[in-house]
Amino acid sequence: MTHTPHRLDVQNIRLGYGSKIILDDLNFQIPHGARVAVVGPNGAGKSTLFKALVGLLPIQAGKILIHGEALGAHKDCVAYIPQREAVDWRFPVTVEDVVMMGRYGQSGWLSRPSKRDREIVAASLQKMEITNLASRSIGQLSGGQQQRVFLARAIAQEPHILLMDEPFTGVDVAMQEATLKLLDQLQDQEVTMLISTHDLNLAASRFDLILLLNHRLIAYGAPQQVFTKENLIQAFGRSLLVMENGLLLVDDCCASDAEHSRSAEAQ
Repeated sequence: MTHTPHRLDVQNIRLGYGSKIILDDLNFQIPHGARVAVVGPNGAGKSTLFKALVGLLPIQAGKILIHGEALGAHKDCVAYIPQREAVDWRFPVTVEDVVMMGRYGQSGWLSRPSKRDREIVAASLQKMEITNLASRSIGQLSGGQQQRVFLARAIAQEPHILLMDEPFTGVDVAMQEATLKLLDQLQDQEVTMLISTHDLNLAASRFDLILLLNHRLIAYGAPQQVFTKENLIQAFGRSLLVMENGLLLVDDCCASDAEHSRSAEAQ
């Protein structure tokens, strides 16, 4: 029987910016089709990990394997949806243009979109219910609409691995459920997903595995194995309040400044 390599294999990597180390000796393996919540306090290294997994940040030590091959060997294998604050929404580009960017790994930046590219983009817009917004500038959209655009771009990319950085922050319940529904559909297609979130209850109830970080790997496994009081105190320190009636409560100081600002905008 032939051994199937993990979809994603992170081997003792060190990540940082110059001499400032953000994550060290990080080691974990994610099987095909798993849905993983990446959890930790602000500044723990969640976004840094995602940037490394998509090739935006060089690895200082260790290695990352996808399907048993070095990162970068697979063409356009990983789709990445950053936090909304990381995107310049003033850039003069339409919704359809953004979704078409998901096809560039297949067709190339300088190639004209093929008939199949256009069909996939149209289907992606329809799946996220934003066909009517195709000609609108992304800067004119609401936060929830912008998220739908980036989800449509990820669908159009046809990735093996999807990374989403804080997709549930600053969106309403309808958008959260639409995102979770899409994740269910992608999981049926055996797409591996890593989603960072500050919502520990959502992570515990809607994800297969939890990756708990704070500059190192605190714990990795099923929610009931990871979300112990000891592990949470290691990750969040005294900002951890209590676990009451199965609910995990974390002090607001664990949330990012960006999360606070988004919450204020939503009110």
